[in-house]
Amino acid sequence: MRVLVVEDDRETAQFLQKALKESGHAADIANDGEIGLAMARDSSYDILIVDRMLPKRDGLSMISTLRAEGARTPVLILSALGAVDDRVKGLRAGGDDYLTKPYAFSELLARVEALSRRGVLGERTTRYAVGDLVLDRLSHKVMRGTEVILLQPREFRLLEYLMQHAGQVVTRTMLLEHVWDYHFDPQTNVIDVHVSRLRSKIDKGFAMPLLHTVRGAGYVVREGEG
Repeated sequence: MRVLVVEDDRETAQFLQKALKESGHAADIANDGEIGLAMARDSSYDILIVDRMLPKRDGLSMISTLRAEGARTPVLILSALGAVDDRVKGLRAGGDDYLTKPYAFSELLARVEALSRRGVLGERTTRYAVGDLVLDRLSHKVMRGTEVILLQPREFRLLEYLMQHAGQVVTRTMLLEHVWDYHFDPQTNVIDVHVSRLRSKIDKGFAMPLLHTVRGAGYVVREGEG
């Protein structure tokens, strides 16, 4: 799952990013409402976590603008304002859930995962298939034919991103930014190591390989020869 955290308190934002990553999710940060709005327009985010009180553009204005533009991404609002009227305003602005500060991360994570399972506004793809390889985002289950493939959280996210872009070449930089949230030299071998492990799990022992290396470009999941 890919999450956008819109939070102006940098320490809080970095804590949420780190905790989400340790839970197997990818997370980006925006520190004000204008940047958050621009980043949230990227439809590849599964969930938005939005602080209500933000500089430049407040959280409710950001959310209502996204909804007016037709964005369907589920939104969890974070706020120190916990009165009934405050929660109602948040939900009416387009939020899907409302969590009052201070909160326990375990509760935030449970609410984020519940929003993902519910598919609050529907129409988000929850299942990907390439040939006989099937990935189910809701159950976190991967199968190749009748065989269940057991993946670590990072391997699952890597395969999920590749299958989201099935048939397209995905570069190392894209993987670092969307699967690891790293922004450094794409020549690092962390990608090669994880791709090798993933390939051994989804291709080894099967007649047709699905995960291909495109020399000098990146990787692609597809049927047929690399």
